[in-house]
This record gives sequence, structure tokens and C-alpha cells, in this order.
Amino acid sequence: MRKGGPQYHLVLARLERDYNCKIFDCFEKPEYLKSVLRDVYGKEYQDIIENIAAELGEVVDEKEIAEFLNKMRE
Repeated sequence: MRKGGPQYHLVLARLERDYNCKIFDCFEKPEYLKSVLRDVYGKEYQDIIENIAAELGEVVDEKEIAEFLNKMRE
């Protein structure tokens, strides 16, 4: 799910339609992003979550990030 790709835009559109939120709002509501990723990617959504974890892990390793990722992985 790279920024600018068709599936990325679909995820953004679904977040807006289903939850009236933007991608940055998902940090506080990871269940929104998880639901949309599951709908858009099917069984492969877990791979997307692991890619997000890898990207975030390179940026910062904080408790908040860990909590966000734990909610996404549940």
C-alpha cells in the first residue's frame, strides 16, 4: 500500500465514507484502518499491517506506536 497507488486511494475513500475520517485519524482509531484494510486487501491485510509496523519501527519506537500496532494486529 504505497502512497499514491490505487489501493491507497481506495483505503482513503473508504475511511472517509465509512468513518468520516482521514488516514492520520487512524492513529487514535486503529480499528478503522484495520477494518478498511481487511475489506480492501482481504487475507493479505495482515501483510499490510506488518509493512506499516516495519515503516513505523524505523521511524520511532515508542509505547504509543506499540499500542497502535497491537490494536491493528488483534
